[in-house]
Amino acid sequence: MKKSQEMLADMFGQNVFSDKVMQTRLPQNVYKTLHRTVDEGAELDPAIAEVIAAAMKEWAVERGATHYTHWFQPMNGQTAEKQDAFLTPHAGGVLLEFTGKALIRGEADASSFPSGGLRATFEARGYTAWDCTSPAFIREDPDGVISLCIPTAFCSYAGEALDTRTPLLRAQEALSRQAVRVLRCLGDTHTRRVKANVGLEQEYFLIDRELYRRRRDLIYTGRTLFGARPPKGQEMEDQYYAAIRQRVSEFMAELNEELWKMGVAAKTQHNEVAPSQHEVAVLFDDAVAACDQNQLTMMLLRKVAARRGMAALLHEKPFEGVSGSGKHNNWSLSTEDGRNLLNPGKHPEENIVFLLFFMAVIAAVDEHAGLLRMAAASASNDHRLGGHEAPTPMLSVFIGEALLQMVEHACGLSERVFKGHGEISTGVTTIPKLFADDTDRNRTSPFAFTGNKFEFRMLGSSESASTLNTVMATVVADQLAQVADRLEAGDEPVAVLRDLFTTHRRVIFNGNSYSEAWREEAKRRGLVEYPTTVEAIETLTTEKSIALFERHGVLTRTEVISRAVVREDAYIKTLRIEARTMVKMMHELVLPAAMRWQDELAQQKRHIEAAGLKTPVQTGQLAFVSGQVEALARHLAELEEALRRLHSTVSCENAREWRDAVLPTMAEIRAASDALETVLPRDLWPVPTYGEMLFHV
Repeated sequence: MKKSQEMLADMFGQNVFSDKVMQTRLPQNVYKTLHRTVDEGAELDPAIAEVIAAAMKEWAVERGATHYTHWFQPMNGQTAEKQDAFLTPHAGGVLLEFTGKALIRGEADASSFPSGGLRATFEARGYTAWDCTSPAFIREDPDGVISLCIPTAFCSYAGEALDTRTPLLRAQEALSRQAVRVLRCLGDTHTRRVKANVGLEQEYFLIDRELYRRRRDLIYTGRTLFGARPPKGQEMEDQYYAAIRQRVSEFMAELNEELWKMGVAAKTQHNEVAPSQHEVAVLFDDAVAACDQNQLTMMLLRKVAARRGMAALLHEKPFEGVSGSGKHNNWSLSTEDGRNLLNPGKHPEENIVFLLFFMAVIAAVDEHAGLLRMAAASASNDHRLGGHEAPTPMLSVFIGEALLQMVEHACGLSERVFKGHGEISTGVTTIPKLFADDTDRNRTSPFAFTGNKFEFRMLGSSESASTLNTVMATVVADQLAQVADRLEAGDEPVAVLRDLFTTHRRVIFNGNSYSEAWREEAKRRGLVEYPTTVEAIETLTTEKSIALFERHGVLTRTEVISRAVVREDAYIKTLRIEARTMVKMMHELVLPAAMRWQDELAQQKRHIEAAGLKTPVQTGQLAFVSGQVEALARHLAELEEALRRLHSTVSCENAREWRDAVLPTMAEIRAASDALETVLPRDLWPVPTYGEMLFHV
């Protein structure tokens, strides 16, 4: 056991230029100066960059690195890098060199990344700037390429943020600033910084790689555009938390090792609800670091799966008819000394710090529900949200009846105080005593308080978590600013709490968020539902949203509008790629297979009738197949016409028209194709089926 612990201790973070590594490799004065920037938000002293760069290069080269790269996250939600060798020609030989200037600043072509109009295509210059709050790390590839990756911000020649990191860093600073103001008003004289901490749960599917390669829709779009349900799906409820199959277990073991080397504290792994669906959960970290780690997790899921002959599917809905994949974003607030401001304590009704921060978060959700919905909006996530497997595309907050009573009591609105559920009786004397938590879990809520944190359950599995956490930090900072304004003006904390609760309690709902009754009730309460990404994007460019981001220095008006353009463009491109892929696969694979079976049935019918026998079975089958082939061809023609019209008409280049013209027709094509799959012989059906993909690993 000791040996195993030592091995894990040595492995964890071995590829990270961590605080521990910096302590041993940096001069003490440089280490302390750097920490002032990291811990207190002080401006980085350029004079120490040369020393840090030398130490970083030496550490990386010792581990076999030959290249370095500024690792950044453009607005497409992915990561990007341009690798440079340490090698520098010198006096007929070479040196391995890495300067402070190369550490601090880099240059990348900004013309080909999504910019939403911030950059013209002929204007190429973009800058990457070292984010010293996130540790550099080594990335190893199986073929022996080892690179030093330096987390950086990415901005345009004019200084606009072209990435997802910069707004998140700005939002974290705004959140800290306003939270400290509130704490000062409540008598806290020592806290200097407050940060959002995030723990992410990543869901994914694993399928056999050979089957994946035979599904062009999975390769091009990430999801199956057609496929009939198999005889067995998830209805037996025998997948969730079931024993992990050996092949998957071996994959998870390798994934964990790779994550631990990168300092990613992967903690939990299990089978999810659907066949071949799984989850990996990572322990809490600073929001920026957590978002970085999730990008690494998604990258390693794909790489490790490929090495083991599998494909990791991160799309929110790769298979119709079974549960899709999300990414639960667990969110809390803490001071620099680790105090969790969302921890209720033993007597929550008396804990005014907890109550004010708790209600500020709830008020932020109510006030800016559209922005939070926007942060989880994508063409892929639209297939998942509201499908009785994920929250409805409308924000509400679950806190449980116990905490609701406590808040009412603290506000002076109720005399009732929840005393706890007490002991749980199992009826078995040999089982230890269990004591119930104050609230049960609500799996239907999009935004639930789960003891000392909030869990946002709408985020899609393929999405970067940075935008959501930027919005979260900004909207909460805005509410805290209003709380601080009132407290500084002399208002009593309880009066502020009462006003927050009475104004925003409409967003609190402790029941079944999947029910139609709640949707009707939500409308009566004045809560807005955002059915698709189209409506969600529109909330970003309202004057209210723009003013919010500008007020806290998170995004300028131009930067806000650019992000709406990028999201709308991504939505349209996704639908275009899916529609083109469907047209190609139907014409090249499904229609020819169906018509071959149609021809075989017609020949069978003629042969049997020539023998003087009746052909009721063949006649019925032929009529059914012919009807579906005709429907398929008709809807394909409609889809092709829509693609021609939308592509050629500039005025139609908007998300709403694409949604309304393309998606319903694709659904009709799918219905005809899936009907054909149910009757065609297996040797004629041209692609792997759901049953093969979901139960083959």
